[in-house]
Amino acid sequence: MNEGTPIISELEVATQFAKLTKLQKLAILLLMLSQENAAQILKALDEQDLEEVSSEMVKLDSVSQELQMEVLREFSSVAVEGATAITGGSGRARGLLEKSVGLFRSSDIIGRISPQRAPVVAMQQIVDMDVRHIFSLLRHEQLQIIVLVISYLSQDKASQLLSMFRDQQREQIIERLATMMPTSVQVVENVAEALQSRVGNNRNRALNQTGGIGVAAQVLNSMNQNLSKPILMSISERNPELGEAIVKKMFTFEELDRLDIKTLQTILQSVDTRMLAVSLKSAPEKLKKTLLSCISKRAAENLREEMTFMGPLRASEIEEARSQILENVRRLEAEGDISLEELRHKPRY
Repeated sequence: MNEGTPIISELEVATQFAKLTKLQKLAILLLMLSQENAAQILKALDEQDLEEVSSEMVKLDSVSQELQMEVLREFSSVAVEGATAITGGSGRARGLLEKSVGLFRSSDIIGRISPQRAPVVAMQQIVDMDVRHIFSLLRHEQLQIIVLVISYLSQDKASQLLSMFRDQQREQIIERLATMMPTSVQVVENVAEALQSRVGNNRNRALNQTGGIGVAAQVLNSMNQNLSKPILMSISERNPELGEAIVKKMFTFEELDRLDIKTLQTILQSVDTRMLAVSLKSAPEKLKKTLLSCISKRAAENLREEMTFMGPLRASEIEEARSQILENVRRLEAEGDISLEELRHKPRY
């Protein structure tokens, strides 16, 4: 044993092991495995089990070698890759989740179960409301209150709500969301209770606070590009550093040419020819060449002919086609058929 490593008695190990739940044992085992092997196990879990075991991995700090051995005795068919103490936490859990369910779902799960965010028990009634009702409740509120509520919504719900505000308000909301600092639980509870007093009965349930650049990027990713692009451009003009930080967390249609051919071929297999033609109608020539190089020469020629003869298209029709393709990318990435992880380390041009 390495010098400085505390010696744990057999009785202490047995006591610690006896207190572990099945989920905690599985969390420890997953942290002992390589990310690739752990990801295969995580893929087999349903949404609830995935969130629960992820929560246990995040909570873990350090697991002694002795306790690891006890866990391995129970999972006797599993081979151990290392013999040193293992470390948990949100960073390790995020890495495993990204490999098993993709960047999009992993961010959502970590955002819900991260222990770094204090739970608040006064926001659930508002979160559960219909988007239009939330908009009616918030439309005349101060900007900081709107942003606070949006930070608690799911990505889809937040993007729907954001689309109901005026252009200038959307830009302000995204910018404030990206620069949002931690808010005290008492302040959040006071705001939620004041809003609840206008909608009826008070039902409480704990939530995890969200916010920050990652959340802002996820909301923009969930919106049609004809809405998200102007918002991002306006933010970048006022605050270039913030705009660049948000962009680094996003994945856009134009970035498809940064993917490798195999990944693009997987994406295009489930894209309708007409949809691809519409999406490329006003795309940069470099992107057109990249995507057309991933299909057969004959199919590429037919596609170019279709783009030529389809005539002018409404911008909204083009953006809708691109949004559907990006949604397909998210689905494939979440299902583990493709990976976007390496894009985070590639420079943007």
